[in-house]
Amino acid sequence: MKAWTNTELSYGSVAVLLHWAMAALLLLLLAMGVYMVGLPEVGFDREKITLILVHKALGLLALVAVLLRMAWRSGNPMPELAAGLPDWQQLSARVVHLLFYALMLALPVTGWLMSSAGGYPVSFFGVFELPDFVAVNQRNFQIWIVVHRWLGYALALLIVAHAGAALHHAWVRRDDTLRRML
Repeated sequence: MKAWTNTELSYGSVAVLLHWAMAALLLLLLAMGVYMVGLPEVGFDREKITLILVHKALGLLALVAVLLRMAWRSGNPMPELAAGLPDWQQLSARVVHLLFYALMLALPVTGWLMSSAGGYPVSFFGVFELPDFVAVNQRNFQIWIVVHRWLGYALALLIVAHAGAALHHAWVRRDDTLRRML
């Protein structure tokens, strides 16, 4: 049975659960975002409005989850990287993880900024509503839309690179990098 906390060789069960829960949530949010922007802008579209509201609520959940993950990680150091990795791969692994955390924080915050600037409330499934981050401003609303979208694209690209590196470790290097997170 896997330990709750990380060790030098492996991630603990809490880190594994947080990793895969965040992965599933982020993939869902990305898929929703891509689908929503493809829906028509004209008129009252109940499907698009519902998806936007759910997307915002799940984005809040992602923000809470990443804060939990950061708190857990601060008390549970990461296991050592696989032995024999070249320096550039060690550096890129650390940079990718830092970029993940930056994007996991920036995406919900820019979504909140976008909603505030557009005059649209951010609610967690109707349970509570966040205060506006900024004043209503249509120009800023349009800017935040673009920023949020491009951060989403960056996250998608990072996910592909991360998954590709994990598969490279499993199939080419045949080390235990991927197994430690399963």
